[in-house]
Amino acid sequence: MTARHFLLDTDLTSAEQAAVLDSADQLKARRRAPGPADRPLAGRSVALLFEKPSTRTRLSFDVGVAELGGHPIFIDATTSHLGRGETIEDTAAVLSRYVDAIVVRTFAQERLERLAAAASVPVVNALSDHAHPCQALADLQTIRERRGRLAGLTLTYLGDGNNVAHSLLLAGALAGMRVHVASPPGYEPFEQVVRHANEIGAATGGEALVMHDALEAAAGADVLYTDVWASMGQEDESDSRSLVFQPYRLDEKAVEAARPDVLVMHCLPAHREQEIAGSVLDGPHSVVFDQAENRLHAQKALLSLLLAPEAGSVAEEGTVR
Repeated sequence: MTARHFLLDTDLTSAEQAAVLDSADQLKARRRAPGPADRPLAGRSVALLFEKPSTRTRLSFDVGVAELGGHPIFIDATTSHLGRGETIEDTAAVLSRYVDAIVVRTFAQERLERLAAAASVPVVNALSDHAHPCQALADLQTIRERRGRLAGLTLTYLGDGNNVAHSLLLAGALAGMRVHVASPPGYEPFEQVVRHANEIGAATGGEALVMHDALEAAAGADVLYTDVWASMGQEDESDSRSLVFQPYRLDEKAVEAARPDVLVMHCLPAHREQEIAGSVLDGPHSVVFDQAENRLHAQKALLSLLLAPEAGSVAEEGTVR
């Protein structure tokens, strides 16, 4: 049976995305009193192959696999043979003989694609320079918890058109959301990602829009979202980016332009008083720590789908549909 991978948000259909979110909610509700159906990975192992530093991603996958009944195995790529020159394809072939899935946090999307092409077990994108789809699933779960729906809501992202912006555009379109990205000229998300999001939105009612005026983009938003201005690997650009991105700071002015009940989101780690004002990050609109927690639940639901699709999603405690 061919392994099913999750390398981009669009590796799920709109219906599958909704089912994963439903399952994540159920797993979250029963976390402290799980039933037999909540441990579909019993007797299975998952490799966590990390080429980039991590806090939330590593912990949420490590804890999540264990709570699903599986055995997480953390691999620091810099101290493995992959870091000493072994090919990605050889690594994939070997890991496929040992584990039931491979979770990868890496640089170029092409590395993920090569690994998945050579692996006989599911490969999950835990972050690449192109996309951060597991983060987007947790974000959607958080928004839906607070608003009761996703379709028709407007999410405005302020800042660099990076991997997080790409995943919000694609995942938001699958959910029927309007995703507006306000970035400085030259720092917009990839045109092909925006175009793909709008193609999806044509069927779901979603919309992808790139803008350059931050306050105009924030006007009437249901959700305001931002990320660091210099991602991992861009540290040498921090000073120059700080000057360019100042008008895109998520501050009180942006919050005032949005809806009165706007949700403020950040995938963390955050640099207070840089891309986001400390008063906003810690303020009454902020749901950033709900986002961080929901990484655990959304990823558990995703792994259950990929590794135990026969179990379906749990409708009630002790029952499987």
